[in-house]
Amino acid sequence: MPGPYPREFREDVVAVARSRESGVTIKQIATDFGISEATLQNWLRQADVEDGNRPGQTAA
Repeated sequence: MPGPYPREFREDVVAVARSRESGVTIKQIATDFGISEATLQNWLRQADVEDGNRPGQTAA
């Protein structure tokens, strides 16, 4: 099993996904970056928690 992705990579992918144009899917972005759609969904969910936009436990 590969190790975790670097934090900077995750942040970049989340930023691209959040600023995507209409018609561009999460699946397309995940494929472009070589990750699974589920992984990207998890990263987006966790980023929302970290930003305070969703309830949950932060990394801190």
